[in-house]
Amino acid sequence: MTKFAAGAGCVVALVSSVAPASAQHAMEGAEVYETFCAACHETPPDDATPPRASLEQLDPDEIVAALTEGVMRLQGAAMSADQHVAVAEYLTGETVGGGLVMSAEAMCASPAPIPADASAPWNGWGRTPANMRYAPDAGIDAASIPDLRLKWAFGIPGATQMRAQPAVFGGRLFFGSQPGNVFSIDAETGCAHWVFAAGGGVRTAINVGPVDVEDSSGHAIYFSDATATAYAVDAESGQQIWSAKIDDHPSATGTGAPTLHDGVLYVPMTGVSEESTASNPDYECCTFRGSITALDASTGAVLWKTYMTEEPQPRGTSDAGAPLWGPAGVGIWSAPTIDAQRGLLYAATGNAYADPEPGTSDSVVALDLETGDFVWTSQLLPDVWIMGCSAPPAALAPPGGAEPPPPNENCPDDVGPDYDFSASPLLVTLADGRQIIAATQKSGMGYGLDPDAAGAVLWQYRWGAGSPVGGVWGAASDGARIYFPVADNFSPEAGGLHAVDALTGEPLWAAPPQPLLCEPAGAPGCTAVQSAAATAVPGAVFSGAQDGGMRAYDAQTGAVIWTFDANREFDTVNGVEATGGSFDGPGPVAANGMLYVTSGNAGFVGRPGNVVLAFEAQD
Repeated sequence: MTKFAAGAGCVVALVSSVAPASAQHAMEGAEVYETFCAACHETPPDDATPPRASLEQLDPDEIVAALTEGVMRLQGAAMSADQHVAVAEYLTGETVGGGLVMSAEAMCASPAPIPADASAPWNGWGRTPANMRYAPDAGIDAASIPDLRLKWAFGIPGATQMRAQPAVFGGRLFFGSQPGNVFSIDAETGCAHWVFAAGGGVRTAINVGPVDVEDSSGHAIYFSDATATAYAVDAESGQQIWSAKIDDHPSATGTGAPTLHDGVLYVPMTGVSEESTASNPDYECCTFRGSITALDASTGAVLWKTYMTEEPQPRGTSDAGAPLWGPAGVGIWSAPTIDAQRGLLYAATGNAYADPEPGTSDSVVALDLETGDFVWTSQLLPDVWIMGCSAPPAALAPPGGAEPPPPNENCPDDVGPDYDFSASPLLVTLADGRQIIAATQKSGMGYGLDPDAAGAVLWQYRWGAGSPVGGVWGAASDGARIYFPVADNFSPEAGGLHAVDALTGEPLWAAPPQPLLCEPAGAPGCTAVQSAAATAVPGAVFSGAQDGGMRAYDAQTGAVIWTFDANREFDTVNGVEATGGSFDGPGPVAANGMLYVTSGNAGFVGRPGNVVLAFEAQD
């Protein structure tokens, strides 16, 4: 057995052992542990808090993942990225990124080069920059779906959360991972071509496109990571072409996939940890601003950057005397959508973090593709919200019925309701050539907007009651219907899938929540919630749920025609122990007669997993 030793910004190479953590990191890590961790983990206050001895048995990537995207991200928000690494290496004695366990047999024996004329049957978040999430030529349809069978499984070491969606290009599958490793594997067999180590977790979908750079293969993959850095990596070799720091704010992170169009990479940014820590009266709330940055795809040079709010200004002090700032927030969680015909980029925005509300929160905005200037804003629901300023859902409430901390000056005058947009807008082309913009929101509403009338609302449809906490990651459309999965976290009515007429928004059918595949019912993450993005193919639509079920529905009736239960351990082609869990975030990818899904979400609302699954129709 061999291991990959990974370093930020390099191609991972096979070596015989993992290098020990540096003495400098060990000293820094000891100080970080004493400052941030020892109070709880030396003498755990309850059974849910692991003692230090348990932490020392973990992979260091697991600790970093817990501090950045997992159950400890609130505590990790008070630490720097370097401190995450330092404490993980101090506790485990191993190098972060060094736990990428891969047998030599898992590597492709004679990898075929990527053809010069290769195309991408699924690229980026929504297959095309229109983000409809419809694969009309995938080789999968309603008739073949009942014959889908698992072909192979690929395990991700050091991960408890799978929120990165693959791209398919040149016979290869490209996807990121929670520990920050980006994989190139064979789309047919799952054998590995190469692994690249980014500087932080990669949950964005991957874009693939041509690149005009000397000594490159002519094609690059593009993505961003949790450190707010965007990358171009050679698709053939896995060598880094360039990287670009998109935002220096400590809360900035890439969750939405960059979108590639006509030689330009459009990179969205959100600010996860500031929203989490802003209610602390010692924190100078708030200064993060969501943005879109346009980069030259060949060089990484910035062409323009547009913030979603004006620059924050002083607005007083907190109860603890900390300076307060606003406006702030309005992050962009999802991939931008390109409207080449009108020369526009559409992005859906999140909530503001601080007063005054800037008029751009919870909106679909249109920016000029060439300049980044605002062309119009369609605000659906103004929303200023930070964690800790309103009562949490019962499932997240403090134990023993304790009340949340009393509001302080950081809290907005009008709190919430945290109904941001976390899904990309869909630019839907109807059968007669007309177009609408479709959007789905945590409020439980779906919208049809007019791209020729500054985003005016054409119709709206209520698919659920609405819920704070957790995201609603994507509708899908085949041009005739729009499919809205039902999230509604912590609601007894959670789950299900609705279809509406794409032109009018009139309801066509509503499939109810399905019987749970996990147990016990009601346990954390064992719910019918369908927050993952949907994916449509001819005659059917796929939708995953937090119960670990991936289901296909008949497009005409809403009847379930196929179910796969991911709640189990899998034998993997790369020899990594892997289990399935909740489906949340990315949706299925359908291409070349195959279906690819990623399973597992160890966040607030799901159950962990670390597997990529490939299905093929079998006679």
